[in-house]
Amino acid sequence: MPIPLVHSIASWFLKKRIHQMELFLKYPNEVQHELLHQLIDKAKDTEIGKKYGFHELKNYDKFAKRVPISSYENVQPFIERSRKGENNILWPTPIKWFAQSSGTTNARSKYIPVSSESLEDCHYAASKDLLCMYLNNNEDSQLFSGKGLRLGGSKELYENNGTVYGDLSAILIDNMPFWAELSSTPNSDISLMSDWEVKMQAIVDETIQTNVTSLAGVPSWMLVLLNNVLETTGKESLFEVWPNLEVYFHGGVSFEPYVDQYKQLLPKNSFKYYEIYNASEGFFAIQDQNNSKDLLLMLDYGIFYEFIPMNTYGTASQKIIPLAEVEVNKNYAVVITTNAGLWRYKIGDTVRFTSISPYRIRVSGRTKHHINVFGEELIIENADVALGIAAKETYSEIKDYTAAPIFMKGKEKGAHEWIIEFKNAPKNIEDFNIKFDNALRAVNSDYDAKRFNNTTLNAPVIHIARKHLFYDWLKENNKLGGQHKVPRLSNKRDFVEELSKLNK
Repeated sequence: MPIPLVHSIASWFLKKRIHQMELFLKYPNEVQHELLHQLIDKAKDTEIGKKYGFHELKNYDKFAKRVPISSYENVQPFIERSRKGENNILWPTPIKWFAQSSGTTNARSKYIPVSSESLEDCHYAASKDLLCMYLNNNEDSQLFSGKGLRLGGSKELYENNGTVYGDLSAILIDNMPFWAELSSTPNSDISLMSDWEVKMQAIVDETIQTNVTSLAGVPSWMLVLLNNVLETTGKESLFEVWPNLEVYFHGGVSFEPYVDQYKQLLPKNSFKYYEIYNASEGFFAIQDQNNSKDLLLMLDYGIFYEFIPMNTYGTASQKIIPLAEVEVNKNYAVVITTNAGLWRYKIGDTVRFTSISPYRIRVSGRTKHHINVFGEELIIENADVALGIAAKETYSEIKDYTAAPIFMKGKEKGAHEWIIEFKNAPKNIEDFNIKFDNALRAVNSDYDAKRFNNTTLNAPVIHIARKHLFYDWLKENNKLGGQHKVPRLSNKRDFVEELSKLNK
C-alpha cells in the first residue's frame, strides 16, 4: 500500500476518536462515576469485592468509606498470589502480565498487575489517542510517511508459574498490535535486549538507516541515544540523519532540565514536543495542544481518580477527594482505582491542576521525592524551575542533579546539599548558587520563609559532579535505561552520600 494512502487511512481512523473524547470533556465527573460503578460491578465477585462488600456499594461515598487507601505493601500479598497463578483475587479476568518496577528509591522490585483490559483499554488506547491529538493539531503532519523510534526498557520478560513479568515497555512491545510494530523502529529483538550499552549501539546502527519521523522515550536516555547517533554518523544535526523528523513524545521525568540540550540537537522551530504521563500502573494524561506543558487527564481508560491534598498528606487530618473537588494550583497525591485490580492505590506521584474545565495537570513530583525537613515543602517542580532560571542567567547547562538536607547540629542551622552535573558549567559557581537560591525563594514561599535572614536554612551547598557521575551511579546500581531515573530530592542522605563517594 502506498505510504500516502497509509497516512490518510491512519489519520482518518485516529481522528474519529476526537468525537469520543468529547463525552468526558463535556461530562467529566459523570464519566468518572459511571466508570467507578462499572469497575465495582465487574469485581464484585472477586476476593477483594467480597471482602469489602462491593455488592452494597451504590455510590462514591460508600465506596470511599468502605475501601481503604492502599500502597504497594498493602496489596503485595494479593499480587504475589496472583503471580503464582491464582485468579479472581483483585480482578475477575486472569492476569498474566506483571510490570516489574523498582522506582528510584527501593531496590526491591514491585510487580504491578497488567490485565488484558488495561493493556487494550488504557495503554494501547492512549498510544492511539496520543497520535490522534497530534494529528488533529497538525494537519500537515507526515508522521506515517516514516517510522517512530521508540526507546523502551532494557529488560527481558520472565515466566513464573504461568505468569510473565518484566519491564512495562517489554510487555507492551511483546503484545504490540501489528500496526504499531510496522510503524516502529528498532525491531523487537533489539528493543528487548537486556544489555543497555550493547542495545544502544544496535539501536543507532538500525535507526540511522531508517526514515524516522518521530521519537518516543524518557528524555534522559533519549539524549544519550541522540548524542550517540551524531557521534556515529559524524553529523552536526539530527535533521541531517532524519530529515523528516517532526515530533518527540516524551515522559517519565521532567523535561525542564533537558529543553535547551534538545533544542541544540533539534534546531528547527517547527519541531514539536509532546509530553505524556504514564507509569506501570496506567496511562494517565496526554498533552493535547501544541506548545503547551499542560496535560489532559484522560478519564475513560478504566481508571477512577482520587486525590490527596499534599498539605494534609500523611497527617491525621489527611483528606481524600474525588476529581470534582480539586482546585487549580494545589499540589495533590494521586490515588487510582483501575481495570487491573488496583483499588484506591497511591501511585506515589504528585500533580498540580492547571485547569478544571477541562481537567489539565502538570506532574509536580513524587510523594517520597521532596525535601520537607525544615517545613520548606520543596518539590521537584520548584527545583527544575529554579535550576533552569539559574542556568539561563549564568549561561550554563545542567545534565543531572540530586539534593538532600544537611541536618541541624547543635547551634548550626540546616541547609540543602546539591550535587549537580553540568554539561556546560557556570564560570562562577558562587554566582550560580546565589541566583539559584533567589530563584527557589521566588517559586516557593515556604522555602523563602525558612531562608529569610537564615532563620532556619543557610544558603544551598553545591558540589559540581564529575563527568558521567550519575550514569556511573545508575550503572553500578544496575539501573541503566528504560524508566530508571536519578532520584532528584530526598529527605534522607543516602543518595547524596553514595554519589559523593563516587564523585571523589
